[in-house]
Amino acid sequence: MWYHSWVVRAILDTNVIVAALRSDEGASFRLLSLVGSGRFEIALSVALILEYEDALLRHLRHSPFDEEDLGVLLDYLCAVGHRQEIFYLWRPVLRDPGDDLVLELAVASRSAFVVTFNERHFTGCEAFGIRVVTPRAFLEEIGEIP
Repeated sequence: MWYHSWVVRAILDTNVIVAALRSDEGASFRLLSLVGSGRFEIALSVALILEYEDALLRHLRHSPFDEEDLGVLLDYLCAVGHRQEIFYLWRPVLRDPGDDLVLELAVASRSAFVVTFNERHFTGCEAFGIRVVTPRAFLEEIGEIP
């Protein structure tokens, strides 16, 4: 693991956040619970936070949380995450525009990873030096799972 001398930066795809709030078991929840711990840093953009909010509100009925809880979570993510402005849009690169906004953020913030369950959707990220991994694989990368 070549990034031990600094904190690795990653983008958490929306599906990881939604999965974490739907179940407190599994890698997504564990990963979300480590945000802000110093084990890694997340990068955020306004567009990604708005996407998180939209998706979480749509999945609210499948979680034990209410709108106020979601607001607290989003505020926390904004407080501890690396806020990255995007000045140059070079879409489309990926098939889904929602995935392009994640890739743009990863490139602009110099993130090493995109953490997602939809690895196929991010085919081509390796050309930018970005690794696309599942939550479990990311936890293994940062030494949280042997």
